[in-house]
Amino acid sequence: MNKTIFSTGILFGTLAVVFGAFGAHGLKNLISPESIATFNTGVTYQMYHAIVLLVLGSVNKIPAAKKKIIYGLFTAGIFLFSFSIYLLATNTLTGFDFKTIGFVTPIGGLCLILGWGYFGIRFLKD
Repeated sequence: MNKTIFSTGILFGTLAVVFGAFGAHGLKNLISPESIATFNTGVTYQMYHAIVLLVLGSVNKIPAAKKKIIYGLFTAGIFLFSFSIYLLATNTLTGFDFKTIGFVTPIGGLCLILGWGYFGIRFLKD
């Protein structure tokens, strides 16, 4: 499980750098400065949680079954929060109105919050 968690952290970290560069350079003249800022919020949260996954994959104190729950919460949170923000920020570039799926963003945020809370509880208890 640690290898999977660590690998996922590396993948999300790499994608955060790619998306960050794309937002800074590729989208600069295509979307508004406010949308760029929104896009960057998704990148920032994705990178923070990629790093947390690297830490989680390195912690041996927490049992594998508990790590799996934390991993699931962070992974779902990244997809629902950051990836929905990318779609919402670039909404004007597509023919699909991503605002209709905007309700998943706070669900993703909740997953991230729950992941942090459960990580803290498991680290302190195990």
